Amino acid sequence: MRRGMRNIIWGCLFVPVLLHGQGRVVELTSTDYRDRVDAIWTAQMLGAMMGWPFEHKVASVEWVHTLSPKVDHAPVDDDWYYEMVAIRAFEKYGIGMNVEQLGRQWMENSAGTWGSSEQARLLMARGVAPPDCGSPRYNKLWFSIGSQFSCDVYGALAPGMPNVAAAMARRYGHINGYAEGADGGVFVAGMISLGFATSDVQRIVRDAARLIDTSSPYRKCLDLVIGMASAGRTAAEVFDAVERRWHLEYPATNNAVANGGIVAASVWFGGGDFLKTVNLAYGAADFTDADCNAANAGAVVAAIHGMKGLPADLVRALGDSIVGDKLGKVVLTPAVHETISGLAARTAAIGTAILRQHGAAVSGGAIRVPVQQVVTQPAELFRLADLMKYWNPEWTLERAGFGGALGGMPGIRGITYLDSDVLATYPRDEVKAVVLTRRLRVDGVKHLSFEAGVDSQRVWRCMVYANNKVLFDKLIEGASAGPRSWRPVTVDLNGYAGETVTLRIYQRVLIPGRAAGNAYWKNLRIE
Repeated sequence: MRRGMRNIIWGCLFVPVLLHGQGRVVELTSTDYRDRVDAIWTAQMLGAMMGWPFEHKVASVEWVHTLSPKVDHAPVDDDWYYEMVAIRAFEKYGIGMNVEQLGRQWMENSAGTWGSSEQARLLMARGVAPPDCGSPRYNKLWFSIGSQFSCDVYGALAPGMPNVAAAMARRYGHINGYAEGADGGVFVAGMISLGFATSDVQRIVRDAARLIDTSSPYRKCLDLVIGMASAGRTAAEVFDAVERRWHLEYPATNNAVANGGIVAASVWFGGGDFLKTVNLAYGAADFTDADCNAANAGAVVAAIHGMKGLPADLVRALGDSIVGDKLGKVVLTPAVHETISGLAARTAAIGTAILRQHGAAVSGGAIRVPVQQVVTQPAELFRLADLMKYWNPEWTLERAGFGGALGGMPGIRGITYLDSDVLATYPRDEVKAVVLTRRLRVDGVKHLSFEAGVDSQRVWRCMVYANNKVLFDKLIEGASAGPRSWRPVTVDLNGYAGETVTLRIYQRVLIPGRAAGNAYWKNLRIE
């Protein structure tokens, strides 16, 4: 053994880590690298496919170790299709690809079937280009899991370089997410990148978490996981704490924050064992995005161990093939029929070019990667109240909630978002209600006017206050069927001429015997 070299055995792969002063260099062969990339793709497929029975459903209480029903290939699924599209985009545009070019590839290949990814595709079809199509200004589900489950590939493209992986995840993750939504992609890509440099799963979780600023809700969830796990709490206790704190904040079952906490805890307590790791994700909690969580967590294990870390019988069942012509109702263009190993080889070729660009030495079949120390990215934050800067900056929005409509499991009421000139709201706390507030001096003839909308078969109560006096109090009721209904509201403020008043408009949803729903607002004016 050379002086200053530590040998680490990951599965059956021998990977020397050279210690150069304060820095480290990971030495890989090109064969080792391809093997781990192959494993990362395969682990995503196995983790998701075994997890489909628990996706947005009750959690598993049994050990899951088989594919049911039996298969002879991997179907196309959003957990890996958007990453396949990213590889095509790199091949077309080069390793300097920008997010707008990735968006063009999405449209060419009909990527974007559900959640924030569907929203991104629909927005791009309307002319809203990336990164705007992932922004809260336009994308209703910017805070959900789309970026998180489609950024594994950026970790595979930057082994041992977590900052490079995280930068790609942030940049390209903006196609279908922002702030905590994009943070999920950064975290997963960082963990996979770090998996090439250490087999210590706890260190991987800790270091990848540090890529995200401490002010982010996503980082706060990760810090909860790390703090409790480090203090000796069990996996079940950690999962329960994540759900109680963060799933209540983000009711959508496909939210990024709570599901990201589950991914982190599954990797931490999984100990580098694939089946243990994915089973932790399946059994973490009821009504989560269990398949995506298992795919992410399992891919970290795959980065550490390569193909030898995956159950051989499950790998054989996939037949080294990905086949499919549709995702949901979306027809893929073109249909997919390719090998997993071929996809891995193409990925590794792109990754080798990225490594070389960032200082890795590539010679023949040897790759020497200078391992990066994690650098925290600048904070990327967005509050629902910030929607007002786009909609009507003279007013403030308080107590709006993320809700769960359109997010994973159907039937969850309410969601807050902006759609062109329409603001949609639903309260975070159904008791406290949503309130729009403005303080102003009433000079001359003044009327407050707006249009209040409601979905069919839904109702909400609209109340308008000037200081402490109620000026309007009516139910906004939807039709029995059909499209959204609108009601014009006009409130006379002439009685306050010459005075400074605080105007408050409330959306209340606790209405006995009625099904509450979103409030929709447009054309809010004082004139």
